[in-house]
Amino acid sequence: MKRRVDIDCDIQPKKCAKRCSGNNDLISQLPNDILVDILSLLSLKEAARTSVLSSRWVNLWKHTPTLDFDARTAFEKIDKQTELLESEALKYVKWVDSVVKSHRSPTLKEFAIHFSLDTAFKNSISRWLEFAFSRQVQRLVLDLGKYSSWSKYYCFPDELLPLSAPKFSFKSLKELSFNSVHLSDGVIESFLNNCPLLERLVVRLTNKISIVQVCGPSLRLKHLEIVYCTGLKSLRISAPNLTSLRVTRAEGLVLDSVPMLVDVSINCGDCDESVKSLLSTLSCCISQLEILSLIMYKRRYVYEEPVGLCKFTEMPKLKKLVINYSARGHENLVWLTALMRASPFLEEFVLNYGWYKLARKNREVTDPMRCPHHNLKVFKFSGYYGRSSDAELLGYILENCVVLEKIIIDSSSARSPITDKYDVERTARNNAKRQLEPKVPHHVELVFL
Repeated sequence: MKRRVDIDCDIQPKKCAKRCSGNNDLISQLPNDILVDILSLLSLKEAARTSVLSSRWVNLWKHTPTLDFDARTAFEKIDKQTELLESEALKYVKWVDSVVKSHRSPTLKEFAIHFSLDTAFKNSISRWLEFAFSRQVQRLVLDLGKYSSWSKYYCFPDELLPLSAPKFSFKSLKELSFNSVHLSDGVIESFLNNCPLLERLVVRLTNKISIVQVCGPSLRLKHLEIVYCTGLKSLRISAPNLTSLRVTRAEGLVLDSVPMLVDVSINCGDCDESVKSLLSTLSCCISQLEILSLIMYKRRYVYEEPVGLCKFTEMPKLKKLVINYSARGHENLVWLTALMRASPFLEEFVLNYGWYKLARKNREVTDPMRCPHHNLKVFKFSGYYGRSSDAELLGYILENCVVLEKIIIDSSSARSPITDKYDVERTARNNAKRQLEPKVPHHVELVFL
């Protein structure tokens, strides 16, 4: 049943409609609940500005069920200006306090904080959380930025945990996101066990939690993201409805029962042996994966196994493979295609190559091995420069991907700390066009970003 919105305003819709009819203001003639739905599509500040339109609109915005205090754009401009950041933080807190004080909706679909706030504002942050929980919030986001010192991070209070706060109802909570918030062991489990509708859980940048158990036959959780949690030693997952998982480390990860898991993003270390170890960790779901994103790096030179001999566990349903690979810049890239050969139904391959060093001299490009891929349609290469290793990888793709439709080349070196990055990007783009345009068949779309 659609809720009815009672606006605390002396002017009723019918009276307002008569007053505005001469101006053809048809929008103001709509019922309150429809107007509030329209305002919910605007940003919070835009919705508040409508209060100047007429007496009818003065209090409408106070009933919007979505409160997203998004100041990320403004924060990016003042990120490293300490004094300015402090004054802006005070303004931000005052803004949130004023909205919370005047807000009238009995329930909230969303309550989101996006600003760099440290433990100095812990009392205000705790009050906002109490407000959100008292309104049976469905989506809660607490994104408090990033600090160089862990000691400045806000600590989630035990008294606001579901079992410790019986005056609040957590049964409506569907999404929960913490960024730069200290969570002690047991906090995650408390929410999982007492929020029966929780489908999405995100935890970023915390060093307090060490052991996490995401287990339960009745969990409705579909997306789990636990990243950059430096103190995490053990993560055990048994979730019957989980479809998407993102973690930054494979160490300590145990998957017991994840029959619906099809999308995994994970950091797997600095060599192909780490990849093999990771795929072993994913053994219970490897046959059902459809999307796999790997973060890989090489801190030192390691001899790669000949590409013809390198083999990985087969992933029979994988359709998209994303590799974020950080290395010096002249390593052999063709060995990565072993993952393609382990994915017979792969349709899209994305390589984000972050490098920091240019080879003094290019070696001779080796001929590509033959191994036809009958389903790969899209290949994207970010970080392309035109080195021998780049050319070999593209040669393999062109030789073997028989139904290829599109090649996307992104020559951006933004991930590279080379000082003259704009010259590097320009040279890379020129190299890409010169090397690839004569080789790519006309039926394959070639895109340069």
